[in-house]
Amino acid sequence: MVGKGRRNERFRLTSVQLIVLFYLAAIIASTLLLSLPAALQPGVELSLVDALFTAVSAISVTGLTVVSTADTFNVLGYFILAFILQFGGIGIMTLGTFVWLVFGKRIGLKDRQLIMTDQNRSTFSGLVRLMRQILVIIITIEIIGAAILGVYFLKYFSTWQEAFIQGFFASVSATTNAGFDITGSSLIPFANDYFVQTINMVLLILGAIGFPVLVELKDYMLHRGVIAYKFTLFTKLTTTTFFLLMFLGALFIYLFELNHFFVDKSWHESLFYSLFHSVSARNGGLATMDMNDFSRPTLLLLSVLMFIGASPSSVGGGIRTTTFAIMILSIFFYARGKDSLKVFGREVDSGDIYKSFIVISTASIICFASVSLLSFLEPSISLIEILFEVTSAFGTTGLSLGITPSLSTGGKLVITALMFVGRIGIFSFLFLIRGKTIKEQFHYPKEKVIIG
Repeated sequence: MVGKGRRNERFRLTSVQLIVLFYLAAIIASTLLLSLPAALQPGVELSLVDALFTAVSAISVTGLTVVSTADTFNVLGYFILAFILQFGGIGIMTLGTFVWLVFGKRIGLKDRQLIMTDQNRSTFSGLVRLMRQILVIIITIEIIGAAILGVYFLKYFSTWQEAFIQGFFASVSATTNAGFDITGSSLIPFANDYFVQTINMVLLILGAIGFPVLVELKDYMLHRGVIAYKFTLFTKLTTTTFFLLMFLGALFIYLFELNHFFVDKSWHESLFYSLFHSVSARNGGLATMDMNDFSRPTLLLLSVLMFIGASPSSVGGGIRTTTFAIMILSIFFYARGKDSLKVFGREVDSGDIYKSFIVISTASIICFASVSLLSFLEPSISLIEILFEVTSAFGTTGLSLGITPSLSTGGKLVITALMFVGRIGIFSFLFLIRGKTIKEQFHYPKEKVIIG
């Protein structure tokens, strides 16, 4: 009996492994749904590899595609794809929690562990309430976005049905930062429509800023003037970093392209091209121009922004804003001879600093290995194109220089794996490999080594 108990313990799956299995199951189901003839345009056939790639891209809300969404899928396919984007953007456990609550299921300890893992949380406190709030906030944002864009698109499309389908899909895609489009050319048709661009930027930011930030913002607005509301260190740090990266990204895009792509553009065209793509590069994947028109310094800058990605516990991927902020602050404080990291009147836990450098190091190794492998598999593609595609996949962004459809099967599988790792996150990926935490029984004598 003891031996049997040990074997059961050995094969019991961890929360991370279960979450990964759930996402794999969602990918398989999505692949089958997207392959349905009823979801495809007449006469269109979708290969298994292309259906799998599209499913992973949708579940990871990346937006990289090997086929044209508009030319491949019909209206039913659009709705199936939008439903998949909800799973990927909000998270399987968020929607799962909603279903459990609807059917009156009790949310037990194991369920809460799964929610905590899926949402990258460190405590069980208030998880079910958080899931309910996240779902309500995101759905509300999408409905408002769909209504605004649907009404506005009446000027672009001949029927109200088409206008509202375009508005609905655009709102879901932007809010989940998916980067998919059914226009056939992203937002390029709206390159001079600043209203459409502004609405999309607002939706992209709301999706990528982080669910805890949205919840705190909602609580602040409800209690404003009643109590002295205090934002958490997470909200202060991630919001500051998010908008600082957004504005610095726009500034450098403008400077890099001033004598290149912007040479014949007006000031407002240059401003919106710079600002929109700085926002989109953080996880959105939408574009108002052909990325190949940007110069090499701008493509490198966009690659860095995609690598950093969105905020933790959001629809986005990448190493995340707080990770990047803690790395930069750690270097700054260490250079000033400080042993601790203090910001916004709080001291950052040393364990979080340690985790940040693990995430950055692991992500760098994964991306470097992917660039090397793709360079070997796709010798005809330039290094900058491969780097751009790799960081886009890892950051689950979706911006592309157009090389994705021409990748070999091996190349597509590499990008597919990157999108999946980007969706589950670096720590989930490491925990998946590591398995359960084993308490060490003994320690060796410590000895310092030369660093740097």
